[in-house]
Amino acid sequence: QQGEKLHSMRFFESPWPAGKRKYCVIRWNQGDAAFPRLDAPAMDSLTLGPITRVDGVVDVPGSKSASNRILLLSAFASGTTTVRHLLDSDDTRRMVEALTAMGVAIELTLDRTGATVTGAGGPLPAVQADLFLGNAGTAVRPLTAALCLGKGTFTVSGDDQMHARPIRDLVDALRQLGARVDYLGRDGCPPLRIVASGITGDACTIRGDTSSQYLTALLMLLPLVDHPVH
Repeated sequence: QQGEKLHSMRFFESPWPAGKRKYCVIRWNQGDAAFPRLDAPAMDSLTLGPITRVDGVVDVPGSKSASNRILLLSAFASGTTTVRHLLDSDDTRRMVEALTAMGVAIELTLDRTGATVTGAGGPLPAVQADLFLGNAGTAVRPLTAALCLGKGTFTVSGDDQMHARPIRDLVDALRQLGARVDYLGRDGCPPLRIVASGITGDACTIRGDTSSQYLTALLMLLPLVDHPVH
C-alpha cells in the first residue's frame, strides 16, 4: 500500500466460516486490512516502529546476455582474463561447455560466478566440434558467428524449442560475408552445419530491429577480421 504509513499489526481469531481461523490486521493511517494467517503465532498484538535507515550490501545477479558476451570476448582475447559477477544459468553453462569444446581453457570459481579464461588470441582453435546448446539463445547466436571466423567443420544444435527459434537474419548476414552455413532441419532455424574458412566478404546488411543478439554477434566477430567490413 504505497504512500501509507503503517501504524500497527495485531492478530485475532474469527469463528467464520467454520471453527477458529487466525487473521492478521494491518492498521494503516487510512483504514485496516485483514489477511488470513493460518500459521499466525498466538499473540495479542505486534507493533512495528518506523524504519529510518537500511544498511547492507546487495549482490545483484549478472545478466546471462552480458555473461555470455564477456565469456566469448575473453575467449577471443590474448592472455588471461578474470571475469567476476557471472550469472550461473543454463545459458552460461552451455557457453562454457562450448568454449571448452572449442579448445579454450576456462577455470570457474566454486560458485560459478567467476571465471579465469585463457584466450585464443583470435579464432577459436578447434577444427571440429558438435555443440549442443540446449535452449541457450544467448550462446547459439554469437557462437554461430564466432565459428565462421575459424577453420573446420562444426554443428550447432539444441533442444526442440531451440530448433523452432529463428536465426535466418544472422545466417543471411554471415553468408554475405562468405561463410558457409547450412540448415540441417527446418529452414531458417537451428540445427546448423558450419564449414568455416574465415571471413572473406567485405560487406553485409542486417536488420537492426529483429534481435540485438544478431548485431552483437557480428560486432564481436568482425574486429578480428583482417580487412575492413562494411
